[in-house]
Amino acid sequence: MSKEWPLWEIFIRSQHGLSHKHVGSLHAPDAEMAINNARDVYTRRNEGVSIWVVPSEDIVASTPTERGELFEPSNSKVYRHPTFFVIPDEVGNL
Repeated sequence: MSKEWPLWEIFIRSQHGLSHKHVGSLHAPDAEMAINNARDVYTRRNEGVSIWVVPSEDIVASTPTERGELFEPSNSKVYRHPTFFVIPDEVGNL
C-alpha cells in the first residue's frame, strides 16, 4: 500500500522583505526534504533568504462565513483605529 507524502505549506522571506510570504504547497516525506524541495521550486533565482515549511494539517484557519462573529468585536473598539487619535500639525507625515 502506497501512502501519499504529507502536504507542506511554504513561506519564503525575500531579500528585500521583512516578513515571510506564502508562496505555495508541496508534498514531501519530512521537513528537511520539504525545505530542500521548496528551495529548488520556489527560489530558483536566489530570491529568498529564509524558508519556512509548515505541515498543512497543522494550520488552523477561520472561514469566511465566520467573518462577522470573528471580526465584529474590533469594530466597537474605536480607540484601536488610527482615526481615533488627533495628530498635531508639528508631527507632519508619519
